[in-house]
Amino acid sequence: MNRIISHGVNIDERRAIDFRAGDTVRVWQKIVEKGKTRLQAFEGLVLARKHGREAGATFTVRRVASGVGVEKIFPLYSPVIDKIEVVKRSKVRRAKLYHIREKAAKEISRQMRNIRLAKDVEPVEETVEAK
Repeated sequence: MNRIISHGVNIDERRAIDFRAGDTVRVWQKIVEKGKTRLQAFEGLVLARKHGREAGATFTVRRVASGVGVEKIFPLYSPVIDKIEVVKRSKVRRAKLYHIREKAAKEISRQMRNIRLAKDVEPVEETVEAK
């Protein structure tokens, strides 16, 4: 028995998608521009799944786009979502991966510190002696 919401989302099909925190997913969104509908992919790491598989279920996806961390919270049964593909499965030891945000911030600050140190150091000029 396929139950379908009036907006055209196949609930049983969505419920059957097995992904959890730590997996990398590609979420295909329907975007309407000037009367036309196109699909746009948002690929990233699943940080959390909330509210199980019931009607209000959501999942949070994080990706780094041009050096900036972007997070989107998607409703699982939203008609805006065309499909959800699991790109990569990962074994993690937490149900919610919120610590990834701080980890990324620490990594960036470490890189900035290294850049700052590199600028402070004067370049050493090497002289080549001709024989």
